[in-house]
Amino acid sequence: MISQIFLFLFVMWLLLLVGGGILVVVLGPISFSGFGSIDSILSSAIKAISAVILLVIWIFTLSKIKNWIFQKQIHT
Repeated sequence: MISQIFLFLFVMWLLLLVGGGILVVVLGPISFSGFGSIDSILSSAIKAISAVILLVIWIFTLSKIKNWIFQKQIHT
């Protein structure tokens, strides 16, 4: 049981690091031009929407892993 909890924590930290890397490397340099005064607002909005979508995916993934680990514990 202890090893499965550590596995969950490891996966959680791994997803945090990967998500942060994706945000910095991929989403950070995104910028738009040609829209006049709303260039920065458009760039920020797209980055924020992408970050929220990534957060939802990460939470869904962690909940599935958590459910898998604890369902396994219930059956043993």
